Amino acid sequence: MYHNILVPISFDAERDTSGPLKLAQLLATPDAQVTLLHVVEHIPNYAISYMPPEYLTEARKAIQAELDELASQVPNARGLVIEGHSGRTILDWAEANKPDLIIMASHRPGMQDLLLGSTASHVVRHASCAVHVVR
Repeated sequence: MYHNILVPISFDAERDTSGPLKLAQLLATPDAQVTLLHVVEHIPNYAISYMPPEYLTEARKAIQAELDELASQVPNARGLVIEGHSGRTILDWAEANKPDLIIMASHRPGMQDLLLGSTASHVVRHASCAVHVVR
């Protein structure tokens, strides 16, 4: 049983959040803290200049609302939105907050993952705690 669980959440169409959330509930102690973390990738300056000024604020609010909805399904869970590169930022958050388990959803790897590496494989290789990958 785990006391501090990190569940990175991706809202990509091929990612299913139900599996990681169910697993978090199964593996958590009754008083465990579960953090649902979504990393917003940086938008290049040349692209952001073409977006309405309120775009980032509104997008962040919408993502936080979705995370809060998911967190309401898991006891002692909270949603958190941060900015950065997904793999590195998840690892940085984990290093600072010391979860004893990371539960991640993953897609079926393709050729691009053999060359570039997916977020899940990056976290699996570099995390200092247990990582459970759900497909």
